[in-house]
Amino acid sequence: MRRFALRFAWILGFAVLLVVAGTAAFHFIAGWGIEDSLWMTIITVSAVGYEEVRPMSPATELIAAFLLIGGITMMGLWFAVLTSAIVEMDLAQVFRIRRKMKKIEQLKNHVVVCGAGRTGRQVVRELTEADTPYLVVERSAERAEYLHREFPDALVLVEDATRDETLVVARIGTARGLVACLSQDTDNLFVCLSARDLQPNLNIVARAYDEQTMQKLYIAGADHVVSPNLTGGIRMAAMMLRPEVVSFLDVVTRGDGLTLRLEEIRIHAGSTIAGKTLSEARIPQKTGLIVIAIRHLDQRGREGPWSYNPGPQEEVRVGDVMIVMGNTDQIVLLHREAQP
Repeated sequence: MRRFALRFAWILGFAVLLVVAGTAAFHFIAGWGIEDSLWMTIITVSAVGYEEVRPMSPATELIAAFLLIGGITMMGLWFAVLTSAIVEMDLAQVFRIRRKMKKIEQLKNHVVVCGAGRTGRQVVRELTEADTPYLVVERSAERAEYLHREFPDALVLVEDATRDETLVVARIGTARGLVACLSQDTDNLFVCLSARDLQPNLNIVARAYDEQTMQKLYIAGADHVVSPNLTGGIRMAAMMLRPEVVSFLDVVTRGDGLTLRLEEIRIHAGSTIAGKTLSEARIPQKTGLIVIAIRHLDQRGREGPWSYNPGPQEEVRVGDVMIVMGNTDQIVLLHREAQP
């Protein structure tokens, strides 16, 4: 944009110089008054074809010829720069879209966030804090632009999330989860149906304004359904009855300036801590994390009950999920230990 502004400034400066030089030439060489000289210069430079203000002499005809050549040159430059600006802006938009689509095509193990309203922006804020890749699908270009102002690096697809084609473009086949937080419960219902059909193993979290819609969202394929009214009421009661507990949970779950975080860690095959007891794994000593709970898989590969405050002899197995508490750097260390 600064490049175009500089070009326009040069053309404007050339036009002013041409008018000043022409006015001075008519005034000093031909002896015309300033008003006549200025008017003659303007109609000559702009090539409008009005009648000469005074009879022309060979000297004034020569001045007019140079002014006419300069004016036509200026007009050509003006239209060339204007056309170039329009074309380059269109091309820049095309290149931005192509770069975005390439980034989307490379996404994997990401979260698809359907909706960029207040809830969607909060989800994006939490995912950004957790350094989790995500893609936002929002049909409103205005909301998408508002989200971009707050999160410049966010990948946003301006499409209808209820369409199967949109979810395919959003790489739902390689996604780790989907959050349906559109403004209408019916839209969230359609998103859950489409997402579950396209990706049976996807983890789906949906929002329900109407509590009567919650069961329908579960039937449609949602793994978890959140009702703002229900959770808001529970939280208000908890703040009245157990304010210190709520305050502590805010510290370890909210993203604003948090120092502690609750995180889940899944143990993968080939992990250095798989097959060891917690005492042998030495997680607190190596990472500084506190292991709060652990959940094993049963013989059929299904998740069993949680084991809270596990002892040092608790064995860590492949497929287990551990809930730990600590800062971000400590969690990153354990994530590396849990990977093959």
